Amino acid sequence: MASTPRGAKPPYPSAARLADSQCYSQYTASLKCLEEFSSDKSKCQEHFDVYKECKKKEREARLERNKTRSLFS
Repeated sequence: MASTPRGAKPPYPSAARLADSQCYSQYTASLKCLEEFSSDKSKCQEHFDVYKECKKKEREARLERNKTRSLFS
C-alpha cells in the first residue's frame, strides 16, 4: 500500500491506522487464509473469530481510555 502524502486524507478513514492496530497480525492471518482457501471460507472461520475477538478487546480498551478523558480539560 502506498503511503499518502503528508496532510492528504487516506482513501478511507481507518486506512492510516490499520497497520498500527494491535490486531494487525490476526488481520493478515485471516487474509492469508482467504487467499489459500478462497473456495472454502469455512476453513478460515477460526482466523475470523480470533480477529473479531481482538477487535472487540481493542474497542473496549479504547472506550475505557476515552471514559477518563474530558473534552473540556
